[in-house]
Amino acid sequence: MSKLIAFAAIQGGYKVVAQAEGQYRKALETYDASTKVGFPNTAYYLPVIYSLFGIKVETLEDMKEPLEIARGLLPPHIKNKHWLPYLGPLLDAGMAGIISFEIIEALRYLNEPDFYLHAEDPDIDGGKLWLGAPDDILFRKRGVGFVDGSTPGFAAIVGAAPDPETAKMIIEDYQKKSLYVVLAANHNGTTLTEQLIEAGVQIGWNTRIAPLGPDISSAVFALGFANRVAMSFGGVQPGDYKKILLYNKERVFAFVNALGDVGTEWGVAAAGCVNWGFPTIADTDISQILPTGICTYEHVVSPVSHDEICQKSIEVRGIKVTVADIDIPCAFGPAFEGERVRGADLYCQSGGGTKQCTELVKMAEMNEIEDGKIEVIGPDIPDMKEGDTFPLGIYVQIAGREFQPDFEPILERQCHHLTNYIQHIMHIGQRDIAWVRISKAAVEKGFTLRDIGVVLHAKFHQDFGKILDKVQVTLFTNEEDVAKMTEKARAEYKMRDERVEKMRDEDVEIYYSCTLCQSFAPNHVCTVSPERTGLCGAYNWMDCKAAYEINPTGPNQPIEKGECLDPKLGQWKGVNEFVSKASRGNVVRYNLYSMVHDPMTTCGCCECIAALLPTCNAVMTVSRDYHGDTPCGMKFTTLAGVMGGGAQSPGFIGHSKYNITQGKFILGDGGLLRMAWMPKILKEEIKDRIIKRGKELGCDNLYDMIADETIAMTEEEVLAHMQKVGHPALTMEPLVG
Repeated sequence: MSKLIAFAAIQGGYKVVAQAEGQYRKALETYDASTKVGFPNTAYYLPVIYSLFGIKVETLEDMKEPLEIARGLLPPHIKNKHWLPYLGPLLDAGMAGIISFEIIEALRYLNEPDFYLHAEDPDIDGGKLWLGAPDDILFRKRGVGFVDGSTPGFAAIVGAAPDPETAKMIIEDYQKKSLYVVLAANHNGTTLTEQLIEAGVQIGWNTRIAPLGPDISSAVFALGFANRVAMSFGGVQPGDYKKILLYNKERVFAFVNALGDVGTEWGVAAAGCVNWGFPTIADTDISQILPTGICTYEHVVSPVSHDEICQKSIEVRGIKVTVADIDIPCAFGPAFEGERVRGADLYCQSGGGTKQCTELVKMAEMNEIEDGKIEVIGPDIPDMKEGDTFPLGIYVQIAGREFQPDFEPILERQCHHLTNYIQHIMHIGQRDIAWVRISKAAVEKGFTLRDIGVVLHAKFHQDFGKILDKVQVTLFTNEEDVAKMTEKARAEYKMRDERVEKMRDEDVEIYYSCTLCQSFAPNHVCTVSPERTGLCGAYNWMDCKAAYEINPTGPNQPIEKGECLDPKLGQWKGVNEFVSKASRGNVVRYNLYSMVHDPMTTCGCCECIAALLPTCNAVMTVSRDYHGDTPCGMKFTTLAGVMGGGAQSPGFIGHSKYNITQGKFILGDGGLLRMAWMPKILKEEIKDRIIKRGKELGCDNLYDMIADETIAMTEEEVLAHMQKVGHPALTMEPLVG
């Protein structure tokens, strides 16, 4: 180990700990010791401190203990005769610095509550660039990419590039490889965030470029994110620091890029990250730490040129990246999915209330289509002028010996994501309400509508090659052609919906597993049946069936139901045997139709969480997009924090929005007639389905009987409303004995 970098890290540790202690003393002089502190909308308190030591920092008084821990971790100052080439002092100093950084940022939230935005994207027009600590809703939303493999890792970049062009080059290199990038600190007063804005790069969580803050201390938000992954998805308990750090080394593939001079504060931040197994790759000539040990490979590597820093970082961290080589003039990858095409950037568009835009995937016979044939029938982009709107029909025909009509909607849904992966192109919606916006930057690079066909052909072969042999794409831009295609498409949509809607659990002998989240929640096994969609909302029974056909060794495996052990609660011998094996014996049985008796496990990706309201003899549910309090006394973030990691939690269950009105939703506990409260945003979203399901159950006004936050916010208020409207749950058998 280099003496120089150890010296810088240890000096930085002393400096940062002293800084945190000073700010803490000043805060105690300004506020009462019982003053609340923390990061907004998170169930994890100060997540680094909470995860490593189990300390819940909720007030200023609570900060005293972690600060004492940080001070105690500081090693003796290096002197020539005492210095030894061990990593221990560097790691301890780094951890002391990280603890102090988190205290400093929590105090910033207290002293400057409006410094950070509580949003996914910077308010550039309003002059507010910094996003700060991601709340639990954003964390879980973005965490899905780490679960399904679409996000292989993330880069934490501190400092600034020599110029905006270099900054853009580095960032786009990471975007092409589907990595998230978080930005912190500045170099000589310049931030990479400001350079990217100057270069015309869209920043924000939606484009996987998150500006955390202008100081090195804000880099701690990235470590907090990583530790929350371990607790939420991995089921690691707060205070189990060894498992937290090992989990991050083995499963969260992050690293640091230091752009600019590495001083003592940057040095202690880099040393702190080594504790997590996250190496630092720098563009300046700092001392290296090359032997393997805490990190998978090297710990500190320098100097690395800007055109090589992305590839070198991926190599050092051991990230496996798969990128399709798509022959189009724009860059391509999931990192561009959240990119917006705003009015000032717009060249032309289809859909969105301007012109009809429809997408349809249909099965074809092998001799009916030609693989790779891509046609644009009607005007293409070169035939249009700035400001034009045009009709668009994207018609994809697929043939394959293993292809089935059931797979059509699965692939059709991919049109949205894959078109959105094209840089400078924005795609919203699907089916006959799609909306495609094409930017001036895309046109300047030579983009044409034909390139959409190129992308769909290439990616369908890459992602679904096991079930298809030929892909032909036709793009219509004439009014008459698009109208004809839309009429045909709407008839197909209706037939598909009726086919899925009418399926019942009793109609099939095979259910499907989904263990996609086990990389983060090792004990979680989701069983997907026709009447119980996956709790994430992304997979239904037919999706899992298609996924199994595509990848027979993947996370969606067939489950033979076997003997029915309890038809009311929804328990089968075959399901139990599969769950026990897939959870490595941690879960031996569960019921598909109950949240009270041995419920299904829940991971951190659920769309909604239902909770028992004992006083009401009823249940409530809350969706991820509702941020407020609920009658059970916990917000969604708190509920998700308690239930994440693949736990069985009687009285609670994770589920999808669609599942609420499916026939088997908590059927063993009384079904939808037990529902007494849900947030208004969710209630309005599924209004028609609630009304329809209520009528099927003999309760024509069930929708009006369900309270929301405008009617009741406590369990007592919910009960009063139920009594007022004569809610059916009041006369049902007791939920708890």
